Amino acid sequence: MAEVRPNPSGLIVSVQAPEGSPMRHPDVIAAMAEASLRNGARGVRLESPEHIGAVRRRCPDALIVGLWKRSFPDSSVYITPGWQEILAVWGAGADVIALDATERVRPGGEELEQLIGRARRELGAPLMADVDSVANGLRAAALGCDWVGTTLYGYTEATAALSPPAWKLLPLLRQQLPPGVSLVCEGGIASPQQVRQALDQGADLVVVGTAITGVDLQVAAYVQACC
Repeated sequence: MAEVRPNPSGLIVSVQAPEGSPMRHPDVIAAMAEASLRNGARGVRLESPEHIGAVRRRCPDALIVGLWKRSFPDSSVYITPGWQEILAVWGAGADVIALDATERVRPGGEELEQLIGRARRELGAPLMADVDSVANGLRAAALGCDWVGTTLYGYTEATAALSPPAWKLLPLLRQQLPPGVSLVCEGGIASPQQVRQALDQGADLVVVGTAITGVDLQVAAYVQACC
């Protein structure tokens, strides 16, 4: 596993594929992750224990931000929503566990504060808070999250009318986050120029997914342009 240094900087590539895509095979995910790392990515963000394990075996020294998307009927939270998902992501070999840190009700009534405390106490796991607002980012940092990311800006009920990237959040979070907490810009970054913009606005790390590894969505967009 990789050493998670304080305030890392650079590019994190989100290597994910939608359900039903041939790109979702663990070997394909691992190959894309290795290609990203070979070309200078600081680390990769991966979904599901299966994919985390595949990349860990192929790239033993990779910095892996891991999560597990699971849907439940009693909650709209789906990014590593509960303790069992946290355990599975950590056990598969993630270096940092990403989880939804919004104010929404979690499946089964689990509480964010208890989940963060348990992960720190029992696992010693570094945590990335996926948030949608400045308030939720500051709360997550106060609860013990090491990284705060703008991942869910535009994707929660409270921010559905907004579109990422979360340019307005970055300078505010940079100004108010405690020293030592890394700020991550994630969501809607579609060009190298936007990566530079995010870093200039205070991000330590920038996560890029669809624009690099989203073959299904990228091809569909180009085909649509032909119609």
